[in-house]
Amino acid sequence: MDSVDVYHSSWDDGLENYRKTWPSRFRLGKLADQQFIAKWDIDVRPDGKGLPKEGSGTVKAGSKLYHQKCASCHGINGYEGPYDKLVTDSTGKNTIGNYWPYATTIFDYVRRAMPFNAPGSLSDQEVYDITAYLLYLNKIIEANEVINAKTLPKIEMPARKRYVIDDRKGGPEIK
Repeated sequence: MDSVDVYHSSWDDGLENYRKTWPSRFRLGKLADQQFIAKWDIDVRPDGKGLPKEGSGTVKAGSKLYHQKCASCHGINGYEGPYDKLVTDSTGKNTIGNYWPYATTIFDYVRRAMPFNAPGSLSDQEVYDITAYLLYLNKIIEANEVINAKTLPKIEMPARKRYVIDDRKGGPEIK
């Protein structure tokens, strides 16, 4: 056995001895009950599964909310702020309007991660409204359109054709 093998062998032995000193349970955190899990189980799929059944979004309400809660980071028009551009402009940078394949992704991301200073603090109603406004700014829906759990998954995003459905079978299934 060369010196490298001896080093690894003794390190592994030392780790096993160290593990023997661990308690049977660390008692960190608490058990997650169904109510806790439900609060965090908020993913939205491209087909709309996971969207709140209640609520709908309008461009008018979304405009007001956007200017209150989003414009400081993303700019008044969605492209001139210090952070990511949300609206397609002449620069060609990736935005909601030219890169995102599904309208439901907007709802999902905004609900989870925005606003930056208080992620997850928006109500589902506010997220529907902001989503409608962002779709309008990107010229994907008209000003009078209303989005909800039935209409949002049906919106055809301009970049959708750039993506290929992963229909492989046999690996871990995603819910």
